[in-house]
Amino acid sequence: MQKLLLAVDRLSTWLGKTFAWCVVLLTVAISWEVFSRYVLGKPHSWMLDVQIMLYGVLFMMAGAYTLSKNGHVRGDVLYGFFRPRTQATLDLILYILFFLPGVFAMTWAGWTYFQESLAIREQTFNADPIPVYPFKFFIPFAGAILLLQGFVEIARCIICIREGQWPSREQDVEEVDVDKLKKMVHADDNPGLAAAPAEKGSPL
Repeated sequence: MQKLLLAVDRLSTWLGKTFAWCVVLLTVAISWEVFSRYVLGKPHSWMLDVQIMLYGVLFMMAGAYTLSKNGHVRGDVLYGFFRPRTQATLDLILYILFFLPGVFAMTWAGWTYFQESLAIREQTFNADPIPVYPFKFFIPFAGAILLLQGFVEIARCIICIREGQWPSREQDVEEVDVDKLKKMVHADDNPGLAAAPAEKGSPL
């Protein structure tokens, strides 16, 4: 079971990192449009639509990645004080009541939305129209990946309720928490303690 959970984590991580390159494409698109508009005097009517689509894809494909890293923002007022079993029980209830219905509805509606757009070969409304339906495909696709990752998180909740501790998850090598950062820079909260042994062994 754990291998399957980690495999889905790796899939979400790979997709998140792959589509993170949309940031680079978005930066290039914006920079080129600014240069083209104000230096060359040749703006493109379709460039704003491209920027919106790139940002939309980036935003949607980050959902499963962030969930796999347990990185979504939560109102952690009391949650951090709970035992793992209590945390898992609360998470399981919220996943069933809110997450599954919401993401399933998004995926279902997104697929219908994409099919309708594909059927008419939908394009943007400007002087130089570009296709919209390829972008709309990412709505159900992102929803399906997020739903898959959600089932993995539900499985983790069930395992935690049974065993009393959270199972491991795929870690991103680029994540650095406070403790790891302190070790990297050799920070010491109590420098006086390190000097104590030297003073004890001093001949003076």
